[in-house]
Amino acid sequence: MADWEIWLVILVLALATACTRSSFWLVGQHINIPKRVQEMLRFAPACALAAIVAPDLILAANGQPVLDVSNLKLVSGIVATIYYLLRRNMLETIVFGMAFFTALRLMHVT
Repeated sequence: MADWEIWLVILVLALATACTRSSFWLVGQHINIPKRVQEMLRFAPACALAAIVAPDLILAANGQPVLDVSNLKLVSGIVATIYYLLRRNMLETIVFGMAFFTALRLMHVT
Protein backbone atom coordinates (compact mmCIF):
# COMPACT_ATOMS: atom_id res chain seq x y z
CA MET A 1 0.00 0.00 0.00
CA ALA A 2 1.18 3.47 -0.80
CA ASP A 3 1.39 6.15 1.89
CA TRP A 4 -1.54 8.09 0.46
CA GLU A 5 -3.72 4.95 0.56
CA ILE A 6 -2.93 4.39 4.23
CA TRP A 7 -3.78 8.01 5.05
CA LEU A 8 -6.99 7.75 3.01
CA VAL A 9 -8.05 4.65 4.94
CA ILE A 10 -7.29 6.39 8.26
CA LEU A 11 -9.31 9.44 7.19
CA VAL A 12 -12.29 7.40 6.01
CA LEU A 13 -12.30 5.31 9.20
CA ALA A 14 -12.06 8.46 11.35
CA LEU A 15 -14.96 9.99 9.44
CA ALA A 16 -17.05 6.82 9.76
CA THR A 17 -16.35 6.68 13.50
CA ALA A 18 -17.25 10.35 13.99
CA CYS A 19 -20.49 9.96 12.02
CA THR A 20 -21.67 6.87 13.85
CA ARG A 21 -20.82 8.22 17.28
CA SER A 22 -22.36 11.63 16.71
CA SER A 23 -25.51 10.36 15.00
CA PHE A 24 -27.30 9.77 18.31
CA TRP A 25 -26.38 13.25 19.50
CA LEU A 26 -27.50 14.88 16.25
CA VAL A 27 -30.76 12.96 15.96
CA GLY A 28 -31.62 13.28 19.65
CA GLN A 29 -35.11 12.25 20.69
CA HIS A 30 -36.43 12.00 17.13
CA ILE A 31 -35.92 8.25 16.86
CA ASN A 32 -37.65 5.79 19.14
CA ILE A 33 -35.94 2.45 19.51
CA PRO A 34 -38.48 -0.36 19.86
CA LYS A 35 -38.67 -1.98 23.29
CA ARG A 36 -37.69 -5.38 21.89
CA VAL A 37 -34.50 -3.93 20.36
CA GLN A 38 -33.66 -2.21 23.65
CA GLU A 39 -34.06 -5.53 25.45
CA MET A 40 -31.78 -7.26 22.95
CA LEU A 41 -29.14 -4.53 23.24
CA ARG A 42 -28.78 -5.34 26.94
CA PHE A 43 -26.93 -8.51 25.92
CA ALA A 44 -24.54 -6.84 23.48
CA PRO A 45 -21.70 -6.26 26.00
CA ALA A 46 -21.83 -9.87 27.19
CA CYS A 47 -21.77 -11.12 23.59
CA ALA A 48 -18.84 -8.88 22.73
CA LEU A 49 -16.92 -10.07 25.78
CA ALA A 50 -17.64 -13.69 24.91
CA ALA A 51 -16.44 -13.12 21.35
CA ILE A 52 -13.14 -11.78 22.69
CA VAL A 53 -12.58 -14.28 25.51
CA ALA A 54 -13.81 -17.55 23.95
CA PRO A 55 -11.14 -17.81 21.22
CA ASP A 56 -8.41 -17.20 23.79
CA LEU A 57 -9.77 -20.00 25.98
CA ILE A 58 -10.33 -22.51 23.20
CA LEU A 59 -7.56 -21.94 20.64
CA ALA A 60 -3.94 -23.01 21.08
CA ALA A 61 -0.99 -20.91 19.94
CA ASN A 62 -1.09 -22.55 16.50
CA GLY A 63 -4.78 -21.66 16.03
CA GLN A 64 -6.15 -25.16 16.49
CA PRO A 65 -8.95 -25.71 19.01
CA VAL A 66 -7.96 -27.66 22.13
CA LEU A 67 -10.95 -28.98 24.06
CA ASP A 68 -9.34 -31.31 26.60
CA VAL A 69 -7.81 -31.00 30.09
CA SER A 70 -4.41 -30.10 28.65
CA ASN A 71 -5.85 -26.65 27.84
CA LEU A 72 -5.25 -24.91 31.17
CA LYS A 73 -6.99 -21.71 30.07
CA LEU A 74 -10.18 -23.57 29.21
CA VAL A 75 -10.14 -25.54 32.46
CA SER A 76 -9.57 -22.35 34.45
CA GLY A 77 -12.35 -20.58 32.54
CA ILE A 78 -14.81 -23.37 33.30
CA VAL A 79 -13.85 -23.42 36.98
CA ALA A 80 -14.12 -19.60 37.17
CA THR A 81 -17.56 -19.76 35.53
CA ILE A 82 -18.73 -22.29 38.12
CA TYR A 83 -17.30 -20.07 40.86
CA TYR A 84 -19.23 -17.10 39.48
CA LEU A 85 -22.46 -19.08 39.35
CA LEU A 86 -22.01 -19.97 43.02
CA ARG A 87 -20.83 -16.59 44.35
CA ARG A 88 -22.20 -13.98 41.85
CA ASN A 89 -19.22 -11.65 42.43
CA MET A 90 -17.29 -10.61 39.33
CA LEU A 91 -14.16 -9.28 41.05
CA GLU A 92 -13.82 -12.44 43.17
CA THR A 93 -14.32 -14.54 40.04
CA ILE A 94 -11.51 -12.76 38.20
CA VAL A 95 -9.13 -13.14 41.13
CA PHE A 96 -10.13 -16.76 41.69
CA GLY A 97 -9.85 -17.67 38.01
CA MET A 98 -6.40 -16.10 37.66
CA ALA A 99 -5.21 -17.74 40.90
CA PHE A 100 -6.52 -21.11 39.72
CA PHE A 101 -4.85 -20.68 36.31
CA THR A 102 -1.56 -19.67 37.96
CA ALA A 103 -1.70 -22.66 40.32
CA LEU A 104 -2.29 -25.02 37.39
CA ARG A 105 0.64 -23.51 35.47
CA LEU A 106 2.94 -23.74 38.50
CA MET A 107 1.99 -27.38 39.08
CA HIS A 108 2.60 -28.15 35.37
CA VAL A 109 -0.66 -30.07 35.18
CA THR A 110 -1.27 -31.37 31.64
